[in-house]
Amino acid sequence: NFSKDSKFPSDTHSYKLLPLIESRFVQHLNRFESTELDLPYPDLQEYIADMNVMMALIINGPVKSFCYRRLQYLSSKFQMHVLLNEMKELAAQKKVPHRDFYNIRKVDTHIHASSCMNQKHLLRFIKSAMKKYPDEIVHMEGGRGQTLTEVFEDMNLTAYDLSVDTLDMHADRNTFHRFDKFNSKYNPIGESILREIFIKTDNHIHGKYFGHIIKEVMSDLEESKYQNAELRLSIYGRSMDEWDKLALWAVSHSVYSDNVRWLVQIPRLFDVYRTKQQLSNFQQMLENIFLPLFEVTINPSSHPQLHLFLQHVLGFDSVDDESKPEHHVFNLDSPSPARWCDDNNPPYSYYLYYMYANMTVLNHLRRRRGFHTFVLRPHCGEAGPIHHLVSGFMLSENISHGLLLRKAPVLQYLYYLAQVGIAMSPLSNNSLFLSLSFLLLFQTKSHWLGPDYNKEGPVSNDIRRTNVPDIRVGYRYETLCEELHLITQAVRTQELDRIEEEDGLSFTSSQ
Repeated sequence: NFSKDSKFPSDTHSYKLLPLIESRFVQHLNRFESTELDLPYPDLQEYIADMNVMMALIINGPVKSFCYRRLQYLSSKFQMHVLLNEMKELAAQKKVPHRDFYNIRKVDTHIHASSCMNQKHLLRFIKSAMKKYPDEIVHMEGGRGQTLTEVFEDMNLTAYDLSVDTLDMHADRNTFHRFDKFNSKYNPIGESILREIFIKTDNHIHGKYFGHIIKEVMSDLEESKYQNAELRLSIYGRSMDEWDKLALWAVSHSVYSDNVRWLVQIPRLFDVYRTKQQLSNFQQMLENIFLPLFEVTINPSSHPQLHLFLQHVLGFDSVDDESKPEHHVFNLDSPSPARWCDDNNPPYSYYLYYMYANMTVLNHLRRRRGFHTFVLRPHCGEAGPIHHLVSGFMLSENISHGLLLRKAPVLQYLYYLAQVGIAMSPLSNNSLFLSLSFLLLFQTKSHWLGPDYNKEGPVSNDIRRTNVPDIRVGYRYETLCEELHLITQAVRTQELDRIEEEDGLSFTSSQ
């Protein structure tokens, strides 16, 4: 719990760090100097070269045909598996006492904290707040404080007028592929002022209402016992104190639960902040995001609330409208973050590389200090160019969306292999295998998954805990081994052919 940990690990070393990757300069953190610690990070030149190789593979005709046919084969193979083994799997599940879908551990991984409650819950909370806090000043307008009653009077609304329909926060079919309509659904009754009052952490009432409703959601999760969630909160990178404000909100309102962990999403809105003169270059945005994390990792007492909050943070997400045009292509000629003063937004791959590179350095440091590390799981492949998915495959643990994978058989095949590999650990029928990172902060892997969870194949599975039949785990393991064997054999054959060709050329030249 946030309130339990009041002691901070001390560090007898001082560090000279390279937390911000752009030009190999050394950033002196306040009050820390002398000993230099070399923390590795991915090389930019190698990243761009590998990205170019991936892009070439995607448009290569024979490779596309191979991956497409292989995906068709795998789909047919799974259908055959279901036809042959469906009844056996159901029989195996029915033999397990107590377990069914509702009492195995599940983790919802793609939930924004602002929309973690259903419409009825939010409506009920708003009506309750209007009765409990009618005279509480919740908003400043023209230098004058407005009470909750006055806010609703300005909109000509009463508690009686409110309904699920007037709230209008349900995502219908019109919101898909339309980021603007999707974003507008976060405004209750279409009013941004209500979004600020009820579902923001940093407002005039310090996120009081938002904290209350999050705690109600947490209470519901704890009551269901087996349901867990990863909720997303935002850090924008506009100022250095954003982390401290967010952590203060979490700790002061005790938004803590064993059933909830946080993912921090970073909107790609540098162009908006640059236009408003809030940032002078992209390097400043990186510093605002990462320097507080380095400081609190080295000296937890420098940001005590942030240290407590980070114990419940799993990793980072990158979000924005992917369909917006990108005016630059990321290559070795691209300006470094310190020289990126353009009003245009950096491309997706630029954002992702510098996030990942800084996270890598931070994770090395956190591992040395005995803290858990972070993962990168961005929104990716919902719209926009295909190279977004290439960057996501190269840099992230996994992605959200991936709708455009259907247009790139090569990437679809690669993502398939990566996902099947992760899914070898059975959790909630593996439909939410991303949530394995949820367990990184727990000492309960054996309790959730069984004592042999880290082994390969059916021996890793304990159906009494996972409700996953051994037949299904065996099918997944055999399929993964078959695909990897196919690829390695092809590479080995190609390498032998190359060696034979070189030997033949050498023999010919010697004659």
